[in-house]
Amino acid sequence: MAGLIPQGFIDDLLARTDVVEVVGERVQLKKAGKSYVGLCPFHQENSPSFNVIPDKQFYHCFGCGASGSALKFLMEFDRLPFPEAVEQLASRLALEVPREGGNQSPHERRERQRREQAREEGVNLLEAAADFYRQRLTEPAAQPAREYLEGRGLSREVMRDFGIGFAPEGWEHLKHHLSKLGVSEDVQIEYGLLIHHEESGRRYDRFRDRVMFPIRDWKGRTIAFGGRVMGDAKPKYLNSPETPVFHKGRELYGLFEAREANRKLERMLIVEGYMDVVALAQYGIRNACATLGTATSEEHLKRLYRLVDEVVFCFDGDKAGRQAARRALETVLEVMIDGRQARFLFLPEGEDPDSLVRSEGQEAFEKRVTCASGLSEFLFEQAAEGRDLKRMEQLERFVTQALEWISRVPEGVLRSLLLKELERRSGLERERLDAMLVERAAAREAQQARLRQHQQLRQQPQQRQQPQRSQQQQRQPGATHSAPRSTPAASSQDGATLSDAQDEWSSLEAMADAGFGDSEPDDWQPDDWQSHGEMPAGQGAQAARATPARSQKRTSVSMLTRLLHLLVHEPQLVAELPDSNEWIEGAGEPVDSEDAQLLNDVVRLLKAGQYRSPQVLLAHFLGTAQGPRLEQLAARELLIPRDVRSEELKGLVEHCQHQQARTTPEAEYQALLAKEKRGEKLSAEEKQRLMALLMELATRR
Repeated sequence: MAGLIPQGFIDDLLARTDVVEVVGERVQLKKAGKSYVGLCPFHQENSPSFNVIPDKQFYHCFGCGASGSALKFLMEFDRLPFPEAVEQLASRLALEVPREGGNQSPHERRERQRREQAREEGVNLLEAAADFYRQRLTEPAAQPAREYLEGRGLSREVMRDFGIGFAPEGWEHLKHHLSKLGVSEDVQIEYGLLIHHEESGRRYDRFRDRVMFPIRDWKGRTIAFGGRVMGDAKPKYLNSPETPVFHKGRELYGLFEAREANRKLERMLIVEGYMDVVALAQYGIRNACATLGTATSEEHLKRLYRLVDEVVFCFDGDKAGRQAARRALETVLEVMIDGRQARFLFLPEGEDPDSLVRSEGQEAFEKRVTCASGLSEFLFEQAAEGRDLKRMEQLERFVTQALEWISRVPEGVLRSLLLKELERRSGLERERLDAMLVERAAAREAQQARLRQHQQLRQQPQQRQQPQRSQQQQRQPGATHSAPRSTPAASSQDGATLSDAQDEWSSLEAMADAGFGDSEPDDWQPDDWQSHGEMPAGQGAQAARATPARSQKRTSVSMLTRLLHLLVHEPQLVAELPDSNEWIEGAGEPVDSEDAQLLNDVVRLLKAGQYRSPQVLLAHFLGTAQGPRLEQLAARELLIPRDVRSEELKGLVEHCQHQQARTTPEAEYQALLAKEKRGEKLSAEEKQRLMALLMELATRR
C-alpha cells in the first residue's frame, strides 16, 4: 500500500490552490458580489444556488448542501479517491506528492525524517537571520544604511512593518552568528545564506553591505531575502536562491504586509522592486507587491485574484516596460474569468513608483492608477501596434493576433465582449470570428493530443518495468476504490468515498473517533443568528446574562454555535482565548455534547498553530463526522463587522467563564444559603444538597 500523504504537504497545497480556478474549469461561474455563482453540478436546478467564495477558498450549494474545499470538489465532481484528488491538485502546481510510511524502507524513512527536520531547522534559521539583520541596522556601523533609508523618505514605522535590516560589510558575520546558535554551515548553504566557493572551499555570507528586505510567505514567516546595494554596485538587487521553502515563481514581496495593513483589499499593484513597494507604503499606498526577479507568472496572478478582483500592472514607459507589459498581458489572459479586472499603468519615462510618488504624492499617484488602461484597451492597442489597419494584409495580421489572445480568455462575458469589439474593429462577421476560434481550438487540441501521445510512448518502457499502482491496490486489503458520484451529503453518510480518503490522510485518523452530527441545533433560526451577529462588540456576555430563564437553553445552544462560527471564519482569533479550555463548560451544554466536543477539538487544533486559514481548517476535518457541521457554518456569512469580531469573541468567552463560575460547588452552596437567608423554604432535595456541599467544602479546606 502506498504511504500516507504528509499533513504539511496538504496544508501547503490547499493554501496555494484557488478553488475558483478548480471549480471554474468544470462549472460556468459568474461574479456576484464577493462570490461566484453557478448551477450546482451535484443536483438538478434551474436557478443558480451554487456559490464559490474566494476569500474563504470554499464552495457551498444552498440547494443540496454540497460544500467543501477544492480537494473535496475534485473528489465529488471527478469521482476521485482522496489520493488521486491530491495528485491532481499537485500536478497543477508541478509538485510531486510525498509519501510517508507504507512500503518505505528504513533508509527512505530516515531520509524523509532528515529532510523534514532540515526544513524545520531552515525556517527557524531564516527567522534568526532576519533578527540578526534587523539588529545590525541599529548599530553604529549601519549609519550609512540608515542615512540611505531616511534619504529615501522611509519612517521607522515603515521599516519596522517591513522588517528591514542591514547585512554588514565583511565575509562571515552572519555565518559566525548562526554557528554560535548551533546551525550547521551545510544548512546555511542549503537555505541560501552562505555561498560555497568550489575552488577555494571557502564558505562566506551571501549578503554583504546591503539593505535587507525579508521576503515573507502568506503566514508571515521569513522564507528568503532580497538585498539592495546603497550605491551603484552591481547587481543592484540580490535575491536568495531557490531553496526548500522559497520558489521565486510563486512568492510576491509585500503581499503579506499588504494583507496585514488592509482589512479589505480591493486591488493590488504589481511593481518592479522592493523599494517601490516600501516607498508606496510610506505614502499610504499599502496595496503593492513585487515579483522577485522574474516576470509575473500565472501562479502569481492566481494568488492575487484569490484576494482581489482587480490587478494593476505598473511599468516604466520605455521600450523595455512595454515589452514587459505585453508578456504580462499574455499571462493574465489565462485567468480572466468573469468578475476580474486587469489594468496597465505606464509611468513617465525615467520615473519609477518610488521616485514618482515622492515627487507628486499619494493622491496624484492613485489618480494615475484609477486611469490606467483596461485589459481590452491594451489588448487591441498591442494587436494594432505598428500596423496600418487600412491595408488588408495588416488588418489580417491584426485579427490573427487579437484572436490568438482572445482564445486564451476563459469562456464568459469578457470573451464575448472582446469578440464583439473585434467584430467592430475588423468588419468581419461574428460567425466568421467564432469559426476561426473553433479552428484555432481544434488545432491546439490536436497539438496537445500529439504531445500526450508522445509522452505516453516515452513512459511505456517504465510502465512495463513497474506494475500499475492501481493493480497493486486492488490486490491489497483496504485498497481505495472510486465510488459512484453522489451528493456530498450522501457520501459523508455512507462513508464510501470519504472514509476511504481518511485512510490515506494520517492526520484525520486521530479525529475520526468522535462522532458528530451534521444538523443544526433544534433551536437554530437565521433571524436569531442575525440578531446575535449584529450585537455590539463586547455586549454578548451582558446580553446573554440578561436572557430570561425560559430561554436560557436556547441561548446556551446558540452560544456554542456562535463560537464555532466565529472561529471557522476567523481562525487567528484563537490567540484571544484563555490557555485552558475549561471555559467551554460554561457554554450551557454538557461537555460531551457534539458541539462542545467539536469546539474543544477546533480550539485545540488552532492552538497547535498549524491551521490559521479557514480552508486548511476545513480540510483537516474532511471525511470526518464533524466536517459537514463546520462546512455548514463556514458557508453562512458572518454578519459581525470584522473590526469588532475580536471583542465579540472575548464577550462570549467572558459569559462562558461567568456561567462556569456559577456552577462551582462554592457558587452553588452560596446560592442555596442565600435562598435560605431570604426566608425561602428549601426543599428536601435542596437541604440534602446543601449538607453535601457543606461537607465537600469542609473537606477541601
